[in-house]
Amino acid sequence: MGLNDTPSSDRIHIGFFGQRNAGKSSLVNAVTGQELAVVSDVKGTTTDPVYKSMELLPLGPVMIIDTPGFDDEGALGELRVKKTKQVLNKTDVAVLVVDAAKGLSGSDRELLRLFQDKEINYIIAFNKSDLLEVKTGSEITSGADGTNQSGREIYVSAKQHEGIEELKERISRLTVTGNLKLQIVGDLIHPSDFVVLVVPIDKAAPKGRLILPQQQTIRDILEADAAAIVVKEYELRETLENLGKRPALVITDSQVFAKVSADTPRDIPLTSFSILMARYKGLLETAVKGVAAVERLKDGDSVLIVEGCTHHRQCDDIGSVKIPRWLGQYTGKQLNCKTAMGAVFPEDLSEYALVIHCGGCMLNEREVKYRMKCAEDQNVPITNYGIVIAYMQGILKRSIEIFPHLLMEIED
Repeated sequence: MGLNDTPSSDRIHIGFFGQRNAGKSSLVNAVTGQELAVVSDVKGTTTDPVYKSMELLPLGPVMIIDTPGFDDEGALGELRVKKTKQVLNKTDVAVLVVDAAKGLSGSDRELLRLFQDKEINYIIAFNKSDLLEVKTGSEITSGADGTNQSGREIYVSAKQHEGIEELKERISRLTVTGNLKLQIVGDLIHPSDFVVLVVPIDKAAPKGRLILPQQQTIRDILEADAAAIVVKEYELRETLENLGKRPALVITDSQVFAKVSADTPRDIPLTSFSILMARYKGLLETAVKGVAAVERLKDGDSVLIVEGCTHHRQCDDIGSVKIPRWLGQYTGKQLNCKTAMGAVFPEDLSEYALVIHCGGCMLNEREVKYRMKCAEDQNVPITNYGIVIAYMQGILKRSIEIFPHLLMEIED
């Protein structure tokens, strides 16, 4: 991936939902101007969510998601509906596509209820309006909670390309642009600062590439008009001695936290990519609070370790091997560590004493916050890789000193 490419996790996620044959795929194709989705008169043509990263004016970089019909039937249909519900957890703006001739169905109203419950901005697009004998400018309907939906509706025709530009404009007005989003590290440094990044060559990363958080952090540093100096873990000490200027910050991969802490003078701030990503995704404060649960783990407790991506696991994988080993060594307990990867995240967390999540670089902020809320609602502590590793190695306080308001959480 080039440094100028927008990761899917930083794109606005726009999901198209509705019944089978409401014209979701046709509308996706009309909005994108591409034959992105397969279109057919046969019900249930879309059997899995279809994702497409693209540039969509006037929004910029977006992720378009075409979903299976929410009224699908049978055993397979239930699985497809379940996948559609999972898409909601990462959707920034939802477009409910309704057959204009049929009006809102029971499954449409259920989707509206889910949009509202999950606080998702949404639009109701009455498609196939070209087939209506009389077109009303707007049909006032009641939402799932009985509220008036006027102002959220638009009549469109994917076939005749009517109302498509207005639909795109309405979607753009419902989005929060990246200009308002928290930076990874740019707000912590100043122009002309030096930032040293400690980057072990990760065996799980494709050959010739840095992993995504490292790429994003480098880009953020450059956009702050600072300088990024990238070294391997065994080059750090010599680099700091010969740099000639005190760096504003050292950022390390969590797997080598202990060595980097030992090699970095105490007067130089230190943190990890994982901790910065937790802040970027809105998880950091909860993760700092949640890590205290490590001290309460007992023999036989289950711990869920979650990876947001589906990389090929190596023999000493951090999520499935290293963290379980370090947890056992630190607590002295026999723990039952389970793992989840990619889009898989259990809705029922009641069996777990602790959830440990990765940095979440492959997930958008909405999905990370959804997972965090699932844990909070079920009173299950949740933390992240960088926080739990720093905690077990006795350097958590140092690693979050750049966020003074969080120090009070671990002062006791």
